[in-house]
Amino acid sequence: MPQSLSKVYVHLVFSTKRRYPFIDNVIQERLWEYLGGICKGLECNPIQIGGYQDHVHVLCLLSKKITQMKLVEEVKKQSSKWIKTIDDRYAKFYWQDGYGIFSVNPSELERVIQYIKNQEEHHKKRNFREELLAFLNKYQVAYDERFLWD
Repeated sequence: MPQSLSKVYVHLVFSTKRRYPFIDNVIQERLWEYLGGICKGLECNPIQIGGYQDHVHVLCLLSKKITQMKLVEEVKKQSSKWIKTIDDRYAKFYWQDGYGIFSVNPSELERVIQYIKNQEEHHKKRNFREELLAFLNKYQVAYDERFLWD
């Protein structure tokens, strides 16, 4: 085949260090936009970005030119550096070392978009820990819970 073809949607989830609620109303919308800009710069078309006080969800179309690991590394590195410049109260901001990344079937895109859009409402019923465990179980990801939380 003379060309490389790819269409892989990924749902990336990661949290703040120790799940500290750094993502407040001051930076939330700006952060979603900034994360989208990073994705665009990596040729990973952002579909929906959102989250809650202590974590982020990024739904994007993964570029055929980049690995999942490089996407995560750049999104976290660039956004962490940027957040620290906004105000002194974010000077000790860090992302958690780990992450979850899951493939999304194109037929499920709208459902995932709505899920990300409704994070605030969703987290009135379920915390991030419960949410991540549900994702890991849904996608049948093997894990050792001793190493999931920092």
